[in-house]
Amino acid sequence: MESNYAPRRLLRLVGRLAVCASLACTVTAFADTLDERNELVHHFVTDFKANPLIADCAAHGSFVASTSTAFDHVEFPATSFDSSHSSLIPWNDSFDDRKQRIKVDNVVTVEGLGMNKDGDRDPATLKFRCGYVGSQMLAFGWNDPVPPSKARAEPRSTTRSTKGKHAAKGKSSASKSSKTTTSKSKTKSSSAKTSTAKTQ
Repeated sequence: MESNYAPRRLLRLVGRLAVCASLACTVTAFADTLDERNELVHHFVTDFKANPLIADCAAHGSFVASTSTAFDHVEFPATSFDSSHSSLIPWNDSFDDRKQRIKVDNVVTVEGLGMNKDGDRDPATLKFRCGYVGSQMLAFGWNDPVPPSKARAEPRSTTRSTKGKHAAKGKSSASKSSKTTTSKSKTKSSSAKTSTAKTQ
């Protein structure tokens, strides 16, 4: 018994150490990303005199676009932060009328240049839109040329609605047929009563 118990304790200890190491790596990666973002915001504010919220939106857009399959990275020249390429608008309404209906105080827009991964094509103009309450970003959107695939979700919902329609039709036809059968049986019973009365 003791010989089995010792290896189990050792395995548990190794497992816990592996989990701790994994968490430490995740926290470090998150801290690195956060540091990079903060450095980018600082760069935009100090070097380009960008509004802090616009700088924050640009830094977040840079991170999101770098995860796209289409772009290697995003560049924000100084002109990205002028009034013709960026804006901060008091909003006090929902961010959009789709999934992000959350109410925000300000909406920020900023443009950047998406550098393609293949490097052959010209940079794409990317437009980032962020919703803020105070200094906290609560909503985000951009003109991603490779939107997430929704193909799997659509057929399921279509199939469900079709089944629902068929089920409703089935119920109505079943109720119609039962009404018809009931009326036929009433007619038969009344005719049977009539014939019985005549015979008497």
